[in-house]
Amino acid sequence: MAATVTLDKVTKVTAPERSFAKHMETLEAVEAKSEVVSRLRVQLNRKPMAENPVTPPVSPPPGPPPKAQTDFRIGEEFGTARRTLPPAGIVLMCIAAVAVILGAVAYFNRPKPQAAGSIDFVNAVEVPGQNATMVAVTLTLHNSGQGSLWIHTLKAQLTDADGKTFDDEAASGVDFDRYFQAFPVLKENAQPPLSPETKLLPRAEQRGTIIVSFPVTKDAFDRRKSVALIIQPYDQPLPVVLTK
Repeated sequence: MAATVTLDKVTKVTAPERSFAKHMETLEAVEAKSEVVSRLRVQLNRKPMAENPVTPPVSPPPGPPPKAQTDFRIGEEFGTARRTLPPAGIVLMCIAAVAVILGAVAYFNRPKPQAAGSIDFVNAVEVPGQNATMVAVTLTLHNSGQGSLWIHTLKAQLTDADGKTFDDEAASGVDFDRYFQAFPVLKENAQPPLSPETKLLPRAEQRGTIIVSFPVTKDAFDRRKSVALIIQPYDQPLPVVLTK
């Protein structure tokens, strides 16, 4: 069934048109109900917030007032020379006293030669054509130690008028007779040869002669500053030095 509308009359409405109108009314009613439900939800959500207001946070109780800051100096805290050391005068006196004590200990405990002695006679003769002088030195050696003394080496040292030095090892004792025959002056006041490996008992005394040669004239030897004998014992740190 259908209806039509013209200029001066109304025809009947068909069934499909009435069904469409009814459907639209149902949709409008559903939308109205949805709007009401939404408003109720909003009101329900707002009500607990009104009944239970948010409590503001409680501020912590005030603490004790801050202490006054002290003046802290790390240099004085850990100590300085001015605060920890005694006066400079006392320090210097202590250092000087320690130096004196150490010096005295070193002096009295220094190594000393085991023997002593003297040069008794010096006889010299010039060797013709060789610009050399042969010298016979007679000496006395005394063992002042508690043990035996064994001679390791024997040599003589000449210091001339200009300060130059000349050294020579002692000649072998087996050549003494030949030297004495060639130069009789060397035999004056001579003693038995004193040679290496000679042994001196404790507190014993030994006299002997050594013969050496220096590359100087007899005149230069006579104008010498000194002549010395250097005797080095076995197992001794210092030699025995005799000078004349």
